[in-house]
Amino acid sequence: MHLCNRVRFELGALEAISFGLDLNPIPKLIFTLPTSASASASTSTPPFFQVEQMADSTKLQLYSYWRSSSSHRLEYEYKPVNLLKNEQSSPEFVKLNPLKYVPVLVDGDVVIADSFVITLYLEDKYPDHPLLPKDLKNKALNLQVASIVGSSIQPLHNLGVLNYIEGKLNSNEKVAWAQYHINYGFEALEKLLKDVAGKFATSDEAQLADAFLAPQILTASRFEIDMGRYPTLARLKEAYDEHPAFIAALPTNQPDAPTSS
Repeated sequence: MHLCNRVRFELGALEAISFGLDLNPIPKLIFTLPTSASASASTSTPPFFQVEQMADSTKLQLYSYWRSSSSHRLEYEYKPVNLLKNEQSSPEFVKLNPLKYVPVLVDGDVVIADSFVITLYLEDKYPDHPLLPKDLKNKALNLQVASIVGSSIQPLHNLGVLNYIEGKLNSNEKVAWAQYHINYGFEALEKLLKDVAGKFATSDEAQLADAFLAPQILTASRFEIDMGRYPTLARLKEAYDEHPAFIAALPTNQPDAPTSS
């Protein structure tokens, strides 16, 4: 799963910023939190993930695309990767992620090229500003929602998959494919959340589940998904649409988003 629609959560000290997924629905969970020397990681990486250290080695670097659905809010350096220009296939980027997906998070000598793993890494590194609740039942629910979006919905309608289907079949089949898999996943999410959702998906505060849901629901609109079939998800969308942090994380509000003439 690869993050790319930016979603900023203002949860006390935590402000989650963008998710990043090209044609995907996962907030770029890169927390904008003050980093401390004691929080630095020492994890080693495989040879093909070695990268040159930047002048400011303490700042996180996020390689992403404006329509990607996966990022959080920590101070970080945004590195745009234009998927439509195939910049993800450049030798420099392939060194970071041989799969050629965004997002990629670089934190010193740690390189992570998966949205969900990025989220969990930041959750562990900055435990004072969590998106996951301490209650085990609610934590499991958040992880389940994130997994459904990141494993059973988003990967099946990302840009690479849709381009492949269009090449083998046609554009109509491409849309039908995306609609089928989004609806299939939304049916499961609606059943899972209808009796437990508060103002947000799993609580009256935004949590990890919302970071994955918000960009996926936004992406669904591009495929003309009938949200009337999913009243709980539709209500959550209204909450996201009114939250300043989610508004700031919209794809069109990202640094590399195209500007209208």
